[in-house]
Amino acid sequence: MIEAIIFYVFAFMTITTATVVVTVRNPINAALFLVLTFFTSAVIWMTLEAEFLAIILVLVYVGAVMVLFLFVVMMLDINIAQMREGFSRILPLGIVFAVIMLLLMWSVVTDDIFSLESIATPVPKGADFSNTKALGGVLYTEYVFAFEIAAVILLVALVAALSLTMRKRPRTKYQNPSDQIKVRKADRLRIVKMPSSGEEQ
Repeated sequence: MIEAIIFYVFAFMTITTATVVVTVRNPINAALFLVLTFFTSAVIWMTLEAEFLAIILVLVYVGAVMVLFLFVVMMLDINIAQMREGFSRILPLGIVFAVIMLLLMWSVVTDDIFSLESIATPVPKGADFSNTKALGGVLYTEYVFAFEIAAVILLVALVAALSLTMRKRPRTKYQNPSDQIKVRKADRLRIVKMPSSGEEQ
């Protein structure tokens, strides 16, 4: 009974915070609400006895990916007023994609695999059961190709994020490694002969 209450409370919080992520106007606030969405999703995974996934969600996404998101958003220096001006222009396209996504989600949720008859009662596992080992066995055997594709997509996203932040600024000083390698001693060092105290006397 308590697990059901915890599940429904945090499921409602997850849906609410996820909705705020896509509706809030400030990108920084959207990223912070996304952090809260990850936390509530981690609690739901804990109730489903997926402790490893819950910890990875907090450590990797909240601790690393969201820091990258905030770094990119702050480095891009997004003009909120300019974004609001173009909102009405792309609104019809956004509505079309939203309807397509809703139809896809509805087709998945209403499938027979999600019916109450097809859902089996979970079997309690022993204390020595490791869901990390079970997840690794499935991930690197049955879904290894999908795992590699996801890794490539994340690499492309990382490169794209770095390329967006690297902009030319006229007042910023840059170093040229080739010029540093070609430097000579005579260009940087000048030997000055000064008389010693005995020579002055």
